[in-house]
Amino acid sequence: MDKKQLRAIGHHLKPVVTVAGAGLSENVLAELDRALNDHELIKVKLAVDDREAREQVSTLICKQLNAEMIQSVGKIALLLRRNSRANPKISNLVRHLSAI
Repeated sequence: MDKKQLRAIGHHLKPVVTVAGAGLSENVLAELDRALNDHELIKVKLAVDDREAREQVSTLICKQLNAEMIQSVGKIALLLRRNSRANPKISNLVRHLSAI
């Protein structure tokens, strides 16, 4: 699946986690980790006003959680981390592929 297809799937998703100005706490990272495990492809809202700070936060998320940045538009980031044992009922990737 290429990035264009992943962006098409992500277009209809709503952000599952919001990272606010306080930054990346352990709880936020744990919630992001859980969301990536469950859904594989997620949207994250970065409620940080400075563009460079948003880039730093999204880069840090990707590094710490071994995720891949698919797209970043404004304050929304689309992240991917594949899970070989994903639950087909909640994985955004598996649900999309089975709908085809």
